[in-house]
Amino acid sequence: MPSGVRLFRPDDAEALATLFRASVEQLGALGYTPSQVSAWAARGPGATLFLDRAAAGAWIWLVADPADQPVAYTLLEADGHLDHLYCHPRHARQGHAARLLAVAEEHARAMGLCRLYTEASEVARPSFERAEFRVVMRRDFEIAGTPIHNYSMEKRLEAPAASLR
Repeated sequence: MPSGVRLFRPDDAEALATLFRASVEQLGALGYTPSQVSAWAARGPGATLFLDRAAAGAWIWLVADPADQPVAYTLLEADGHLDHLYCHPRHARQGHAARLLAVAEEHARAMGLCRLYTEASEVARPSFERAEFRVVMRRDFEIAGTPIHNYSMEKRLEAPAASLR
C-alpha cells in the first residue's frame, strides 16, 4: 500500500463525515451551483454510514496527514462500485485521489473483479479520467427537488497475464 494510505478504523468515522461535508461544500462549488452544493451536502453521510459500510464488507482506504488524521478517502464495495472518493479542500491537488484509486484497483484485481465503476461529480471526473475510467453516460437527477448531475464511469480490469513457461 502506498505510503500514507491505510485502512479505515472505527475512530475515523467522524472525521470522514466532516471531510465529506468540507469537500462537497468547498470543492463541489467548482462544478455546481450553490443550491446544488447545498442539496448534495445535506444528504451527506454521518459517521454511522462508515461504520455500517465497513461492517457490511466495504473497504475504506484513506490518506492520513502526519498526525494520522484523514485528508482523503475512498469506499469500495465488493462488486467493484467506488461509492466515495473525497478529499479535504486543504489537501486537494496533491495526488491523493490517484493514490486511493490505485489502491482500490489493486484490491479489485486481487479480488478477481473485472471492472470498477462509479458515479463521478464534475469535480471528481478528471481524477477518474486520469486513472483511465471512461464516461458511460451523464446522469441527470434531483436531490430534494434540485436538479444535479454526475457521470456514470467505469474501468475494465484485464485479468493478469499468465506467466509464460
